[in-house]
Amino acid sequence: MNKELLSFFLIFVALFLGAMYYTNIIQEPFISALNNVKASYHNAIEYASDNIERHFFQVERIDELNEKLSKYENNHLVMQQLASEVNDLFAVNKTRLRTNPKVELVRAISYKRFGDLNKLWIEMEDFNSSKIYGLTFNELVAGIVISDGNKPLAILNRDIKCTYAVYVGDKKAPGVANGNDEKNIMVEYIPSWFKIKKGDLVITSGLDDIFFKGLKVGTVLSITKSQGYQSAVVVPFYDSNEPSYFQLIKSAK
Repeated sequence: MNKELLSFFLIFVALFLGAMYYTNIIQEPFISALNNVKASYHNAIEYASDNIERHFFQVERIDELNEKLSKYENNHLVMQQLASEVNDLFAVNKTRLRTNPKVELVRAISYKRFGDLNKLWIEMEDFNSSKIYGLTFNELVAGIVISDGNKPLAILNRDIKCTYAVYVGDKKAPGVANGNDEKNIMVEYIPSWFKIKKGDLVITSGLDDIFFKGLKVGTVLSITKSQGYQSAVVVPFYDSNEPSYFQLIKSAK
């Protein structure tokens, strides 16, 4: 009898886990609940860590933060001034173009699935599930953010679903970067008449309205040609095994 009950229990657990894995209707409430728990855990850890730092390293920490704040405020004022002048220039030339970039700090909560280091649930306010967002880390391209069950999911560079527009080399050869679930990433559809070489810098073009123009992606490792186009294997600059905070581009222009 005990063996029958145990067998029934194991079958029930297997069916339940299978349904959890393949059925979005069942997954969504569990994912939301788990993400809330994880967010609360991260908040508690950060609160405790901040209090310990304030207690033991208060003076040193305050000086360090004040110095950083001063630099950030200066950079922010410079950017505001440049944006204002560019918008004034647009107005003088009677164009509808405007520049009003928006960036916010977001926190990674957990991996979407164990064993896949390229997909992360993140915390984000005012998430628009119909939009694709750019994700950066220390001014390096880290990936994109898409909707998964109406929740923000970070797709890092190496994931096959991570795609955005780039320039390659000094001549700004256009191409499309995408992951291939390998160590490096690919840039494809580079026109054959552009001369590119190993070591060329790859940056975002800004033509996809996901990233600003000029953010660093990586360097060219090798090049192949086929059917009028070139493809480049690129070594990405961003490489973190402990993702925590990112800068998210809510509006590139």
